[in-house]
Amino acid sequence: MKYFRKNTNDDKIICLLCSHYCHLKNGQTGICGVNKNIDGKLVNLVYSHPISLNVDPVEKKPLYHFLPGSLALSFGTVGCNFKCPFCQNWTISQNHDIDSSIQISPKQMVDIALEHGCKSIAYTYNEPTIFYPYAKDIGLIAKEKGIKNIFVTNGFESKEVIEDMTYWLDGANIDLKSWGDDYYKKVLKGGLEAVKASIKGMKKEGIWVEVTTLLIEGENDDPGDLKEMAKFIANEAGEDTPWHLSAFHPDYKMRDKGITTIPTLQKAYDIAKEAGLKYVYLGNVTIEADTYCPKCKEIVIRRNRYNIIINSLIDGKCPKCHTKIEGVWK
Repeated sequence: MKYFRKNTNDDKIICLLCSHYCHLKNGQTGICGVNKNIDGKLVNLVYSHPISLNVDPVEKKPLYHFLPGSLALSFGTVGCNFKCPFCQNWTISQNHDIDSSIQISPKQMVDIALEHGCKSIAYTYNEPTIFYPYAKDIGLIAKEKGIKNIFVTNGFESKEVIEDMTYWLDGANIDLKSWGDDYYKKVLKGGLEAVKASIKGMKKEGIWVEVTTLLIEGENDDPGDLKEMAKFIANEAGEDTPWHLSAFHPDYKMRDKGITTIPTLQKAYDIAKEAGLKYVYLGNVTIEADTYCPKCKEIVIRRNRYNIIINSLIDGKCPKCHTKIEGVWK
């Protein structure tokens, strides 16, 4: 994939990494703050310069149907193509100060994953599509070494990136932050339709998809909107698509908002189940997040927060009734 194209009307280039499609004149940086037109070429300024690097349980992404109990090497850079006022990683996502003294090549990143026994590499903490050239180069090497690749994303990828990632990306957790396009545009500085297209596109291309919604009372918890979101996931991504409904806690520019209450989460859970979604999980709370067989209701994976207590799946099937549980299990 070529990450930019020339604009036919002037001397600008068009960045193809996300759905903003920024038109950049020479010396100009895109909305993300880290992709720049330098002499008619798109340069990814954060390439090889991660700002945060950790070994996490894959359940923390959150991915519950993807190599449960395994470790993911997780990293991010500075910058983001959204401006979410509730961002929990705002100190890096809304920061454009690149520490060029940190140098980790794609091969070195894969070596770190191997050294720590990680089964996957998660491109996370900030929006990974803004450092897609770096992520892809890592991902291709990782795939050769038997390590899977995961995007934790706001879903604002360009259609070009969605098509390009299909042969190296294995899984994604995509944020569906609201059902209001105005909310996406005015508050988050993104767009709902592009996110919906990414969910459908990744699913169509065979990438394992899980969806997360951070519920904020008075912002995105309208029951009618939640019904539409649940129907969209069920109809367009499939009833087997896990939906993570996570509790908000005050952060960044929304410190005046209260923590999401259990009744609000439970109401959203009930709406999701009524829409036919088989796997719905509550996040950022102490409530159990076990996986049940949708047919016989047997607990097939028991969790204590990010720890797997029991995994009784046999070849991805319920041990009791042999119903297939969709996911990436090996």
